[in-house]
Amino acid sequence: MTKHIIKDRQIIEDHWLYTGGEEEQAIPSDEDLDIIVSFDQWQNEREKLLNRNGKLGVCIGNGVSIDDIKDELGNFDLIAILFTAFKDGRGYSYARLLRERHGFKKEIRAIGNVLRDQLFYMERCGFDAFDLEHGNNMENALAAFKDFSVRYQPAADDAATISG
Repeated sequence: MTKHIIKDRQIIEDHWLYTGGEEEQAIPSDEDLDIIVSFDQWQNEREKLLNRNGKLGVCIGNGVSIDDIKDELGNFDLIAILFTAFKDGRGYSYARLLRERHGFKKEIRAIGNVLRDQLFYMERCGFDAFDLEHGNNMENALAAFKDFSVRYQPAADDAATISG
């Protein structure tokens, strides 16, 4: 079954393979696959992962600080930030820190408990890709980016604000 995500406000096919998560999988032997590993996998198999041909992403969750990966950002083509619960907003801060303080220009993907009503705010914080929670309508979710026409404060998206 083909999986889809929202990236740059479009629904696209997701070609990345998640090896991290609740049930970690072994790093695939096909070195050309683009994979997203858990932070633990990154720490434990760093050299093996750096010698692969495919692109590399890392998934960070609540127990990982941006400081834990800031010196390694050049090794990653994607940072996935795991949202385990709707009420936990640390991932928003992580995305802003990656964009504004550390200058990370590549993909930042929200995964886990990602809901339509969060997309506008997540994008403002620096996310550009969204792996919606199963059961969410992607077409409906795209409309979330147009829910608000006025922005009151500056953010990582550099969009114009009401004050200029």
